[in-house]
Amino acid sequence: MHEYSIASALLRMAEEHAHKHDATHVVDLHIRVGELSGVEVSLLETAWSLVRAGSLCEGVDLSIVRVAAHWTCRDCQASLDRGGLLVCQTCGGRVVLSTGDDLVLDRIEMEVA
Repeated sequence: MHEYSIASALLRMAEEHAHKHDATHVVDLHIRVGELSGVEVSLLETAWSLVRAGSLCEGVDLSIVRVAAHWTCRDCQASLDRGGLLVCQTCGGRVVLSTGDDLVLDRIEMEVA
């Protein structure tokens, strides 16, 4: 279950930033999870509830925004939504995934003494 290692990395990053800013505890953690990132959100939430115990993030739930997969034509920059052919309908060019495969820690909210 790689979600546990992801949750551990999120905790490590949050605590590093909290210590750097002399925070007393973390209030909220905002992340974006792409639908093609390979991350199972429910497993990540379960792993997070385990790793946060006894830390500056104890009791903090993850605020998760799910990001849909979206493709863009390399040639004409036309947009393609998921479910279509992976060929540009405008110019016939190749398309690339532009969003939906990432996992991003967007924001850490913390209380500072």
